[in-house]
Amino acid sequence: MQRIVALAVVAIAALLLAAGCGSDSSETSATDDWASSLCTAALDWRNAITSSVDSLRGGNLNEESLRTAGDDVKSATETFVDDVKGLGKPDTESGQKAKDAIDGLADQLGQDVDKIETALDDASSGGPVLNAISTVSATLATMATQVDSTLDELKRIDAQGELKSAFDRSDSCQELSKTRTA
Repeated sequence: MQRIVALAVVAIAALLLAAGCGSDSSETSATDDWASSLCTAALDWRNAITSSVDSLRGGNLNEESLRTAGDDVKSATETFVDDVKGLGKPDTESGQKAKDAIDGLADQLGQDVDKIETALDDASSGGPVLNAISTVSATLATMATQVDSTLDELKRIDAQGELKSAFDRSDSCQELSKTRTA
């Protein structure tokens, strides 16, 4: 049962973050840099979370390993939030809306990390580890959905297609899109 839960967590982590991408261009603009920085931060975050969740594989699932993975998720998320909030707004007509969407995502992810921390604290205080696993898994799934929804929102609010084009030109966004499994 624990192995199935750990594998489910790994699968959920693999769903984290995706963006549509696909063409080459040697031109870069401030919007291209913004999109590339966003995707790079997302890739770094996804890789860190995947690594921490992978540490739970192989039947080594106990309170200590869950706490370590949770701490890693928290650290990766805090770094991601700092990185994306530091991006400011892209240089597009809908730049402020894009910044607002990213800031909203950062706030949601911060709340999600708090849920994970609370679940881990409960397990450390004698609560059932299985409850913590369930909460962490569900919260990671929520985080994946929030990220996907925000990236979709960025494309929708960009009436001129500037962000989509920047995502299309970004190597880091292309790499990010390869990680999408759903």
